[in-house]
Amino acid sequence: MSGDQKHPASLFELTREHLAQGTLLHALRADPPAGLTLRSDAELERTLRAVLDSHEAGRDLHVFGYGSLMWNPALEVVETSVARVHGWHRGFCLRMIFGRGTPEKPGAMLGLDRGGACNGLLHRIDAAKVEAELRLLWRREMLAGAYDARWVRATAGGRNIRALTFVVNRGHQRYIGGSPIDHVAHLIRTGRGPLGTARAYFDETALTLERLGLLDAGIERLRRAIRDADVADSTR
Repeated sequence: MSGDQKHPASLFELTREHLAQGTLLHALRADPPAGLTLRSDAELERTLRAVLDSHEAGRDLHVFGYGSLMWNPALEVVETSVARVHGWHRGFCLRMIFGRGTPEKPGAMLGLDRGGACNGLLHRIDAAKVEAELRLLWRREMLAGAYDARWVRATAGGRNIRALTFVVNRGHQRYIGGSPIDHVAHLIRTGRGPLGTARAYFDETALTLERLGLLDAGIERLRRAIRDADVADSTR
């Protein structure tokens, strides 16, 4: 049975309600796709506590978003602003086998990978809500071990701000950084899962960057590769 049939799309919708209820976590643990390993509750709690312990109590916390956290943060935030992080770049560097892909029709997902720079959005969380909001984020970003939480320095409005973000785990079995661009474009064009298509995720990311007036050279290269593959298919 394919992942599309096992898990209805409603279970994968990234809403505050679903994150608070742990809907995605429960669904994946009840019937995980082949090849998917999930972090234990103890590991999730340990990694969350490590971040909370490294954040000064009573202070607001900033989260840097570069993918769906830009266009669907599902967080309660005080303020959102355009920001830039150096030393990391946005890339479709993860093979996706749940949500917007399955083991049979894998897609590609964004990660923040080493090198370069990345423009995105900085969300400021009120100090009193930091732990509650991060618990929701952990259920969204930290389940499958493909991301690690990391503190980075973001520049926004001329200020240098300490921010939390989620970087790709290069040792993860689904890491595909350095793959040929045609292969990544193929995953984006063909990946499909219970939440929808990898192509829709790519398009929403590209449109959000356009609306914000942000240029990402890697996204533009992928857009050209996807368009060229579409044209090639249409002429066969």
